[in-house]
Amino acid sequence: MFKWAIVFFIVAVGAAFLGFGEVSGTAAWIGKIVLIVAVILFILSLIFGRRK
Repeated sequence: MFKWAIVFFIVAVGAAFLGFGEVSGTAAWIGKIVLIVAVILFILSLIFGRRK
């Protein structure tokens, strides 16, 4: 699960980078949402992944 959280986070950062650069209004909106979701999932995987 940790591996997928890292992959998702990297994809989100790439999408956010394109979105924050004002490539497109929609891309910025999607990038922000994906980045927020990735950060939440990353934190959850850190918390719950270490309990095993």
